[in-house]
Amino acid sequence: MLDFDTKKFEEKTLSREKIFDGKIFQVVRDKVSLPDGNTGFRELVFHNGGVAVAPVIGDKMLLVGQYRKAIEQFIYEIPAGKLELGENSDTKAAALRELEEETGYSTKNLIEIAPFYVSPGCTSEITYLYFSSELEKVDNPRPQDDDEFLESIFVTLDEAKKLTREHKISDAKTIMAIQYWEIQQLKAGESNA
Repeated sequence: MLDFDTKKFEEKTLSREKIFDGKIFQVVRDKVSLPDGNTGFRELVFHNGGVAVAPVIGDKMLLVGQYRKAIEQFIYEIPAGKLELGENSDTKAAALRELEEETGYSTKNLIEIAPFYVSPGCTSEITYLYFSSELEKVDNPRPQDDDEFLESIFVTLDEAKKLTREHKISDAKTIMAIQYWEIQQLKAGESNA
C-alpha cells in the first residue's frame, strides 16, 4: 500500500520542556529536527486515552447530556470517559465501567467500532469506540463521578441526526457512533429485503 519510506518524515525530539503536569494530561513543548534539516517546535498534550460506548436498545440510542466547559455548551454524547491508570490493557472493561456509571446499563456484547486519535496533530489521546445493542439494566449501578452531572435521553436515528444538524451533538465519537449505527440499520434492511 505505502510504497515509500515513511521514516524520512520522522521528526526527532531534540529537547522537551514540561509546561503542565495535571491529573488528566501533560503538556510539553518539544524542539524537533525536521525532515529538511531545520528545527521546529511542537506543543503536545499527552493523555492516557478514553473509551466510549454507543448503546442501542431496540430502535433507540441512549445518550447522555452534559455541559462541556471547554466549548461553553450543553451537548449530548454517547457514554464515555477517560482510561484510568492500568486500564489500557483492558479497554472493554473500562468501557463497561463507564457505561454503567453514566447510564446504569451494562452489556455482555461489546463490538469494537474502531480506536481513533482525537486530534493527532497535538495530542496522543486515543479513544476506543464500542457498540452494543444488547443492554441490561443494572440493579445497583456504580455511582457517577462526583463532578459529573448528566441527563439521559433515548433518541431514534432520525432524532440523533437532527440533533447533529442542530449542533446539540457535536463531538467526533458520537457522530462516528451514529454513522456506524446507521450503517448497521442499512445492512439489516438489506438482509431483510
